[in-house]
Order: sequence, then C-alpha cells, then structure tokens
Amino acid sequence: MSTRAARPSPAVRWTYAFADRPAHLFERACAFWTAVTDTGLSAPRGDEGEFVTLLPRAGTDACVKVQGVTAGDGGAHLDLAVEDVPAFVAEAARLGAGTAAAHEGWSVLRSPGGLSFCAVPWRGEAERPPVVAGSRLDQVCLDLAPSVFEAEAAFWSALLPDWSSRPGSRSEFHVVEQPAGLPIRILLQRLDEERPDGADQASAHLDLACGTDVDAVRVRHERLGALLVAREPHWTVMRDPAGGLYCLTGRDPETGGLPRTAS
Repeated sequence: MSTRAARPSPAVRWTYAFADRPAHLFERACAFWTAVTDTGLSAPRGDEGEFVTLLPRAGTDACVKVQGVTAGDGGAHLDLAVEDVPAFVAEAARLGAGTAAAHEGWSVLRSPGGLSFCAVPWRGEAERPPVVAGSRLDQVCLDLAPSVFEAEAAFWSALLPDWSSRPGSRSEFHVVEQPAGLPIRILLQRLDEERPDGADQASAHLDLACGTDVDAVRVRHERLGALLVAREPHWTVMRDPAGGLYCLTGRDPETGGLPRTAS
C-alpha cells in the first residue's frame, strides 16, 4: 500500500454534460436537445463550428453542450469547470489520467479506462436550469467493461473528493454524486461482459431524471423524433434523431434521488 499522502483536487465549480453526435447529424441533434431542454443555441465555436452550448431560457446557467464529431457514432462526455485548470490536470495525471489534447486554457483528458473528459475554466456559473416538462438532464452514465470498472470508480472518487462516492442501488452501479448546486452527477455502470478486442472499454451516455413521468416524457420525446429502444424496470432506453442512445430514469428530477419503491 502506498504511503504517499493524498492531495485534494482543485474543486470542481460547475459541470457540463456533452452530447457528442456525428458531424453530419449535428443540426438534427441540436434541434432535438434544444427542444427537450427548452433551450436556445449559442453561436458555434471551434475550428469547424463543432461546439455549441444549450442556453436556458429561464436566465439560469447552461449545463449541456453538443459537439459534432467526425469519427465514430459519438456518445457523451463531461466537462469539469475549475478555477485552476493546470492544477486540476496535474492532479488528474497523478491519479492515472492522460492528456489527449492540450488547448489554450483547457485540456482534453483520458481516464485510466480510456474515457475522454475535459477540464475547462470556471466562468462563474452557479444556478442550475429548472426541470423542463417533467424531466431534467442531470447525469452522465459511464458504461464500463468489467476489466476497467473498479479502476474507474477509484479514479473518479479520488479526483472528486468532495463528491459523494457510494455503491448504487444495484450491484452493477456506482454513484459519484455532485455537491449541492452542481447540475450534473456521474453514474458508473459495469457492463455484463468485455467489449470486443479493439473496441473502447469505456463509453458514456446521457440520463434524464423523470420521476413518475417517464412514460409522458417518452411520448414527448417520440413526438420530437426519438425512438424507443428498450424498457427496463427503472429506466427506458431511447435513441435520439442523431442516433445517440440515452435513458429516461425514474429518479426525482428535483433531487436526483431514487423513487421510494426502488430497491
């Protein structure tokens, strides 16, 4: 066992959930997710105009963004907003993360299991958007092969020491829950088996908390172009018009907590 003293990570002051979608379906993804979250679009950013922020109409702070990707089918990732990006990057590296790309003022990192996430400057964001039509996009779920699950749980727990890290309601889940006021939390899900050789062993998708209104939210999303993929006892798997999978869960959209009937 190492005797090296743990050093606290610079505090995460805000969180963003990123929907990553194929570039040729970028406009379709933006149209769907702005409708779902009752937001407007920022001006595009990036060398190819591949980034946009979904701007709440209620005057609160944004916490969802969309990226057009040129390789693969997309998925989701986290942006963690901190006051001291270099210090946060250094601490993430000490805990086993790698730097995939360093930009002026922000960095793309890769967790020990191979999951991309970003460290970005905190711009004073403080007020999370409200519940919209019975739901709130409030979680990024990390889908992890068994071989990387324990290492990822240890990494995120150490990187975010002021978050609550605990086993989930089912044996395949681990929750890393944000402090009060931050809009996005992390759920780690252990997959049933390894992915094929050469495939990424870590990916991510978005989750919305819908409380008792999962079916009503599902119908609304279907009217906006989403497709039902599967029904499970406590969540419903959907596919958005840009092909991205996401889930509607029975968690309380105000608190993020499980319904009282959940085991």
